[in-house]
Amino acid sequence: MDERPAQPSERDARASGAAGTSAPADVLSDVLRSVHLTGAVYFDFELSSPWVAEAPASRDIADAVMPGAQRVIEYHLIARGSCWGHVIGGPPIRLNEGDLIVFPQGDPHVLSSAPDMRASPDLSLFARPATPLPLVYERGGGGPDRARVVCCFLGCDERPFNPLLSALPRTIHLPGAASGAATGWLAMLLKIAVQESGSARPGRDNILSRMSELMFVEAIRRHIETLPPSRTGWLAGLRDPVIGQALAALHREPAGAWTVEALARTVGVSRSLFADRFAGMVGHPPMQYLARWRMQLAARRLLAGDPVASAATAVGYESEAAFSRAFKKLLGEAPAAWRRANAGLSSTSARQASEPAGV
Repeated sequence: MDERPAQPSERDARASGAAGTSAPADVLSDVLRSVHLTGAVYFDFELSSPWVAEAPASRDIADAVMPGAQRVIEYHLIARGSCWGHVIGGPPIRLNEGDLIVFPQGDPHVLSSAPDMRASPDLSLFARPATPLPLVYERGGGGPDRARVVCCFLGCDERPFNPLLSALPRTIHLPGAASGAATGWLAMLLKIAVQESGSARPGRDNILSRMSELMFVEAIRRHIETLPPSRTGWLAGLRDPVIGQALAALHREPAGAWTVEALARTVGVSRSLFADRFAGMVGHPPMQYLARWRMQLAARRLLAGDPVASAATAVGYESEAAFSRAFKKLLGEAPAAWRRANAGLSSTSARQASEPAGV
């Protein structure tokens, strides 16, 4: 039996026709919604020189800081003073007040009052407390150089398909002193987060959780803006005039009966040029990218309790059998078996979304 999605309907034909028939999809927002981004402001450190804090790989603390998250991302805000930060094995980066440093790939890393300092990670710090977050600590040797560092964690799905994760570098450093409206927006978010971290106002935990997510999204937007024109990858593809338009079309109508030819017509280039450019930029051929994204959407529906047939129809498959074969080919097991194996992640994500950070 053919494993192709449903054949074109009248709606699909309109969706895959000429560009500009509807508003462009916000692809980054679409991905962030689908991968259950959940944030928390976890630590608020008052530090005096000399000091050093070393964090383990995020996979080693994921169950403690973000139960149920498949991937944990850590980032730090320099609320006052200055320090140094880097992934283990990488060059030290000078961090000043207002700077933000993100470690998207979960690498072990160090923050310190001076470069080239090391310390053994204290795993006991990361136990999820019964008291509200953030955890406030004073550390260091009592010297004259003081700093305040706010540490945030983000949990998200990495399976079945999260195109954002593989597109991010090991380190993102955003200087607070840079000029521009985007920097002002990030600085405002940082200021609010720092103020809320030190307050006892009702709703603080929920605000801090949302702020950590907003700051991460703004950091990604700033990172995209700084990518050189020659850069390839999914993030670079978002701003490419051809590939960005194609990604928007796919995310706007993921159940549409897309073909490489239809996408090429949508973006106004030849089929061969489009196919080569998409694969070279995004890292997957267009139809493979679409198949993976459809499985991400279907998996989310399955975890929400949708029947397999309903999930299949929602992502453009004409039959449950064809969908099940495609799902098993990409994920290694049938939809029902995958749902049973991942049901715990669904309930944990739902619980985290309904609870304030620190509960």
